[in-house]
Amino acid sequence: MRRSPTVLIFAALALGLPLLATAYGNDIDKVNGTVQVEAGQQVGDVSTVNGSVHIAGGAVVHKASTVNGAVDLGDKSQASELGTVNGAVSMGSASRVSGEVNTVNGSIHLAQGADVGGKLGNVNGGIVLDNAHVAGGIETVGGDITVGANSHVEGGILVDKPGGWFHNNSRTPVVVIGPHAVVQGTLEFRREVVLKVSDSAQIGTVKGATPVKFSGATP
Repeated sequence: MRRSPTVLIFAALALGLPLLATAYGNDIDKVNGTVQVEAGQQVGDVSTVNGSVHIAGGAVVHKASTVNGAVDLGDKSQASELGTVNGAVSMGSASRVSGEVNTVNGSIHLAQGADVGGKLGNVNGGIVLDNAHVAGGIETVGGDITVGANSHVEGGILVDKPGGWFHNNSRTPVVVIGPHAVVQGTLEFRREVVLKVSDSAQIGTVKGATPVKFSGATP
């Protein structure tokens, strides 16, 4: 017997499953220009090559990606994956990405209550968590990392050594673990970093760096 979409949605709610997997609509695909997903809209993959992707509050998308441009996920919006090559990625308050969030050259910012179910990573650019959660670990090569107050990271932190095109990146990254933040897993540093850890934070094993303790809101 064929079940209606409404029946499937109520079944998902009854089982405690996210609606993300059942709510996708049509894809939006461009080559040049910004892609805008309106508030509350439900779409499939959202992509462009030269332009940014803006997803307004409460919208639901599958993958959102671009090559040259930013990706912005609004407050309380949902996606399965966010990615760009040259551009920043930002997640609004209480937004959720079930998979990975990646950029190559660009910053990543997670607002209060944002949640990433997979890995969060870049090569160059600052990474900031503001009372946010990352389940799959954080990776970078040349970016500063701030795990802000009350944030929670599972899967550890990796700062890899430069290689290939990025072998001349000699700047020393700064990693800050803020008050009452928790980092589960290994904090591994394959290059020189400055590691500053709040005296109220909880962290896992540290490899390749010596933590410098600080008190108060910031180092």
